[in-house]
Amino acid sequence: MVLYTLYDLIENNLPDRADKTALVLGDAELTYGELARRAEALAAWLHERGIRRGDRVAVHLHKSIEEVVVTFAVARLGAIIVNVSYQRSVPQLEHILHDCQVKLLFTDRRRAMLAEKAGALRAIEALVVLGRPDGLANATGWDDLPRSGEAPASRPVDADLASLHYTSGSTGMPKGVMTTHLNLLDGTHRVADYLHNCAEDRILGLVSLSAPWGLLQVTTMFLRGGTVVLQPVAIPSEIVATINAKQVTGMAAFPVSWIEIVAYLQQEPARMPSLRYITSSGGKIPLPTLEALPRVLPGVNIYLTYGLTEAFRSTVLPPERFHDKMGSLGRPCRNVDVFIIEPVKGVCGPGEQGELVHRGTLVTKGYWGDPDTTAKSFRTCEALRPLIGDEIVHYSGDIVRIDDEGFLWFVERADSVIKCSGYRVSPTEVEDIVQRSGLANHVVAFGVEDDTLGQVVHIAVSAEGRAVDLAGLTQYCRQNMPTFMVPQTIHVWEGAMPIAGTGKVDRRAVIETCLLNDRK
Repeated sequence: MVLYTLYDLIENNLPDRADKTALVLGDAELTYGELARRAEALAAWLHERGIRRGDRVAVHLHKSIEEVVVTFAVARLGAIIVNVSYQRSVPQLEHILHDCQVKLLFTDRRRAMLAEKAGALRAIEALVVLGRPDGLANATGWDDLPRSGEAPASRPVDADLASLHYTSGSTGMPKGVMTTHLNLLDGTHRVADYLHNCAEDRILGLVSLSAPWGLLQVTTMFLRGGTVVLQPVAIPSEIVATINAKQVTGMAAFPVSWIEIVAYLQQEPARMPSLRYITSSGGKIPLPTLEALPRVLPGVNIYLTYGLTEAFRSTVLPPERFHDKMGSLGRPCRNVDVFIIEPVKGVCGPGEQGELVHRGTLVTKGYWGDPDTTAKSFRTCEALRPLIGDEIVHYSGDIVRIDDEGFLWFVERADSVIKCSGYRVSPTEVEDIVQRSGLANHVVAFGVEDDTLGQVVHIAVSAEGRAVDLAGLTQYCRQNMPTFMVPQTIHVWEGAMPIAGTGKVDRRAVIETCLLNDRK
């Protein structure tokens, strides 16, 4: 069977794997056949409520089986799923619902009550609530939905939008990245290929489905006929317990989670014999954490990957090169073109650095309702015109360098460089040095305007449960950094740093809080 849309992933399993477990959450399990029946019944109900091809339907739930059912019911109709991370605030939820004209929202009673009280639900036509619907306008309870039904035939094509993934930029409210069925299926094949996924795999579903990478954990398993073990709790001890109890074979997580998991396993070593591989994306893992991973997870294959919401899963560092290329972004995946572009030189070669540019079916369609912002990142490339003509490519905003073997290395964000005393300072380099001290778990470095020096370096640090040794950290920085790089101010963040809807540290929230505290 040729796969064109997300829903084809479920249908492809029905002839031979209808009784195979597709989803696990705690003691609950759902087979491929049961998932197809639930998604079909929900699609029929949605069609009765007027949802058609291209309409936007939002889901705003904790990680759950219902979240997956909604996703594939929407895909069955050719409508567009908008998964709003449960970590988003009510104002952000309101912005997203209004921005893409969502017709119907799935959420729980608690969040629905908060949103309605704030007037955030005025933009939608209907609401489905996990829990009691009473007291909410135009609301239907999840338990009141029909358990059977057949939706009319729908003929979406692979070029149709399948999902909108809202991502926070450096300024303003979240913007919706337009992702097609082809984008998602292409990424699914690519990830399943380099991870060597198979029907026997049981993958931990930790990453939020609001991020393409989180959705790919589900789609890769459905492509191979494997099982997704949903993990709504990100506490390291709970993750280890689930891996062992459910015989998990693979796990994906963002760096913020790997930092915490490694720290936990260093204090509480645990065997996880079923675990075959782990994979990371969404940022740079600090060197001390990278060095510790093979010690706390002996015999486990480690895949470091790179990708963006706008162009996901573009490079991979395979396990056999983890030690000699530790920290690298890897090399391009199959069916992906990447180029390092410098405005003056053009295409960069070994030893040179420039902005990472993506080409291929991984490149999404830009930002919903925002052609001006789209045109800044999705555009033609003069340096590539002899090769690809006027084809649209994606400019990542990430400065990388390429070594003589073709491996890529992250340098900095193009828009975050700190300019101090005439020197360019990379926040990433500052963060790496601070984390090597062992005195902080999470670090955010940023520049603050200064009348004399242009900008000075500030850092926010969190030790999570430990007191921050300010004197020791200051001394370490002075011993290991040039004078212009040494942080002028160290902001101690009490407790865990906030996490953005993407599952990564919310850098903007951390920086804004530090600057606000400075003004008080």
